[in-house]
Amino acid sequence: MPFLVLLLIAVGAGLGAAFLARRYPQSTAAAQVVEAAREAGEHTGPAGQRAVRSARRDPEKATGLALTLALLVILVGGVVLALLAVVVRSSDLLSGLDSSVAEWGDRHASAWTHDALTLVTDLGETVTVVAVAVVVAIVDFRRTRNRWTALFLLTVILGDKLLTEAIKQLVDRARPTIEAVAATLGPSFPSGHTSTAAASWAAFALVASRWWGRRSWPALTGLAVGIAVGVACSRVFLDVHWLTDVLAGLALGWAWFAACAIAFGGRLLRFGATAEAAGQGDPQPEASPALRSRSRS
Repeated sequence: MPFLVLLLIAVGAGLGAAFLARRYPQSTAAAQVVEAAREAGEHTGPAGQRAVRSARRDPEKATGLALTLALLVILVGGVVLALLAVVVRSSDLLSGLDSSVAEWGDRHASAWTHDALTLVTDLGETVTVVAVAVVVAIVDFRRTRNRWTALFLLTVILGDKLLTEAIKQLVDRARPTIEAVAATLGPSFPSGHTSTAAASWAAFALVASRWWGRRSWPALTGLAVGIAVGVACSRVFLDVHWLTDVLAGLALGWAWFAACAIAFGGRLLRFGATAEAAGQGDPQPEASPALRSRSRS
């Protein structure tokens, strides 16, 4: 039963994410690069500011909108993580929910569901994501000769681990006592497996989307979200984490991924490119002499 519930939740989350990704961007008519310098030169004063704000919401200007969405993910993820940390440290507001979910998982556990849940939870293991990252980095370098991809993936994985461990030590929350092995795994909040899965598989999806273009976005987004949510559910049903731990792990992992995507945006996302150019990973065309002259002005 727990494994079937996990599948339903993970598949539902993945399909929802794929649907949203398919809606973004909505149009593929754009074929030219949007030059921020050109807009700054052609639009001054309040009109220029309105143009910039409009670009951030325009699906045609895919990476401008991507920057806005990434900032929103960081904001929401940080707020959720902070609120959960305060609640679990200072009150019992969500303890009843945590306990009821843990007890349900224990009542319906069986040998085969434990093994199946373990296979899913391994997708958030550090060894697993490092192995996948090495493969992704090698394939990407062979396809694009982009040396920044390996550093991007390293930053996502290593930074997530450091952040997770720091917060674990700060909050110092005890794990569930239903599963004896949980007591040997250290502090509980947030879930490290969940955070690693959320950040790493989103990063893998981002890199892979540069190989296969815009049409791959829904499938890759749905897969990344489905894996992260599946790992989160597996940690709860294995009784090694509370529900609030994995919610915090998802918030932390996706927020950190978004921060890394912004930091490496110029090398991976190429903020300012149109939907078609960004999705295909084609190099940006060199600006004309006249355009460069206006940009300097």
